[in-house]
Amino acid sequence: MIVGVLTAKLHLNGITSLKAKRSIVKSLIGRLKSRFNISIAEIDHQDNKICAAIAITMVCNETRFINQQFDTVIDFMRKDGRFYLGETKRETFNS
Repeated sequence: MIVGVLTAKLHLNGITSLKAKRSIVKSLIGRLKSRFNISIAEIDHQDNKICAAIAITMVCNETRFINQQFDTVIDFMRKDGRFYLGETKRETFNS
């Protein structure tokens, strides 16, 4: 069993309220969950209007598949025009 973890920072410019930020982040999380077979949550900067951090996890038996899925997820997020995708970090753990 291989566990993959992807963390990503999102920068939301022009957002003036936490309500607007949470709407965007919640929408992104829902879209990613429905499109990909992943677990995802907002993990940091919950009280910051212009920044968010999310973590995505996936369990599989092939590292190559996890990396392909993460590449696709990153491309999907980059194409979303509501935020700028900042730093991303990937890790895989063998069990």
